[in-house]
Amino acid sequence: MTMTPQKLVERLRSQGGRYIALHLRYEKDMLSFTGCTYGLTEAESEELRIMRENTNHWKVKKINSTEQRVGGFCPLTPKEMGIFLESLGYPPITTIYIASGEIYGGEARLSELKSRFPNIISKEALATAEELEPFANHGSQTAALDYIISIESNVFVPSHSGNMARAVEGHRRFLGHRRTINPDRKGLVELFDKLESGKLKLGSSFSRLVQEMHKNRQGAPRKRNGPLPGIKGRARLRTEESFYENPFPECICRSKKAF
Repeated sequence: MTMTPQKLVERLRSQGGRYIALHLRYEKDMLSFTGCTYGLTEAESEELRIMRENTNHWKVKKINSTEQRVGGFCPLTPKEMGIFLESLGYPPITTIYIASGEIYGGEARLSELKSRFPNIISKEALATAEELEPFANHGSQTAALDYIISIESNVFVPSHSGNMARAVEGHRRFLGHRRTINPDRKGLVELFDKLESGKLKLGSSFSRLVQEMHKNRQGAPRKRNGPLPGIKGRARLRTEESFYENPFPECICRSKKAF
């Protein structure tokens, strides 16, 4: 019998009922494309630089990694996502499904998230090799699995605002504004840097700062943001929030209870 995304959702639910879908954009190509090397070794940073320079269709070749991170343009690391979810109040027993490709650095880097949330589950753990074999070497089909599992999750959290993350958020809004927590990456980086420098410490005070920062970033109903004033032409369109990210109010005609 063919394996379906719904079967994977059922298996996830059987292991604990509720689950978070974490779209962890910490793959090699994403880090190379964005030029984000925070927390990586010199050898890893160099590998990403070479990949970016040798990828012809990527227009930007030289990127200041520090400026990218401070500006909030980098995917949060697995460690940072662990601190973030912990600070929001999720307990260690929370089931977290990792919706992503291969994590750069493998299990060693993912261990920084698992140390806080041991119940981490991937599609490889939910399905047999035989069930996943038809999806091998078909990136779009594998992404579709993650997409549907993310749609059905109790909470969806993207570590970076890429196309899939925006589409999942819009779909979840259409289904009744299911909880989607969008990390304020720029604000969080400021907090994480203060942790690293010793100006802040993990605990209740830190958690309150994170929770206050995200009280209005959890998928509650709101009208789609229009373009910034004073900008014309194609640049004006680029500043407008995507319809696929937030179809409210055009495609949400009645009030639905959030999931």
